[in-house]
Amino acid sequence: MSPDIQIDARGTKCPRPIIELAKARRQATAGSRIVIVADDLAFESDVKAWCETTGNTLDSFSSDGGVHTATIRIV
Repeated sequence: MSPDIQIDARGTKCPRPIIELAKARRQATAGSRIVIVADDLAFESDVKAWCETTGNTLDSFSSDGGVHTATIRIV
């Protein structure tokens, strides 16, 4: 199953990846997924905090060579 929304935020710095995630959230419906890829050093802590604050679920987070991928389930 592919995500409903994909965001490539590589090359942007805090807070831009989270701003892009928030924009995508406004277009998403409950149950949909957003996959966001970023290379910002603060992205891991930022995306976890965003999910906790908004009540959405961080389904997965991985890092490979400084590139981070987060899958968020919208509630």
